[in-house]
Amino acid sequence: MTTEYDTTETLDVKGLSCPMPVVKAKQAIDDLEADDVLEVVATDSGSMSDIQGWADGTDGVELLEQVEGDDTYTHYVKKTD
Repeated sequence: MTTEYDTTETLDVKGLSCPMPVVKAKQAIDDLEADDVLEVVATDSGSMSDIQGWADGTDGVELLEQVEGDDTYTHYVKKTD
């Protein structure tokens, strides 16, 4: 399932491996307003579980969807407060 999101910002973390996609996503989400959506594009397959775990354990962040492409993994993260 892929839903179109009105993304506020796209974060390109291609080529970075754990833990950098999560570190960069946290930095980016901190700069956004409530209800903004951050699109994170990664090439590290570990980002699927890493970003899921970060979102599950972080207040004010909701993982909307993760999409696995041929060479990329795209994550849609919403700032909730």
